[in-house]
Amino acid sequence: MFGAEKGWSDNLDGKKLSIGIVQARFNEGVTDALAEACKKELLALGLEEKNITHVKVPGALEVPCALQALAETENFDALIALGCIIRGETYHFELVANESGSAVTRLALDYQLPIANAILTVENMEQAQARQDEKGRDAARVAVEMANLLNALA
Repeated sequence: MFGAEKGWSDNLDGKKLSIGIVQARFNEGVTDALAEACKKELLALGLEEKNITHVKVPGALEVPCALQALAETENFDALIALGCIIRGETYHFELVANESGSAVTRLALDYQLPIANAILTVENMEQAQARQDEKGRDAARVAVEMANLLNALA
């Protein structure tokens, strides 16, 4: 049983699912690694490549707009938000982190659609790079598990 020690469900079969990924390009080295780990895990969980839609936007504040556009199509069982926000010397970090995070949560609730939020909020590039692979995989698992849960509850 994969992931039982981390609390993962056994309900990680993605064979019948369609998932959309929205990736911020800002800090692209990290977000590319997040996306690669995420897509690799989705495929390992049984999703077909044709059922994974991947779009890129400029930064974390633009992620919710693209998520909403995907949600509006009603073609997805779950969505995934990928980004990387690194603390700087100004208040901008808090603004971007708080606004993008709350918008992702609001969209999930408004559309009753699971959205795995893997927009990293870190102090420095080293922290981002240390988390990029694991958080990309985690986002894929969250999306599949929650899509299966909500489909079962429908």
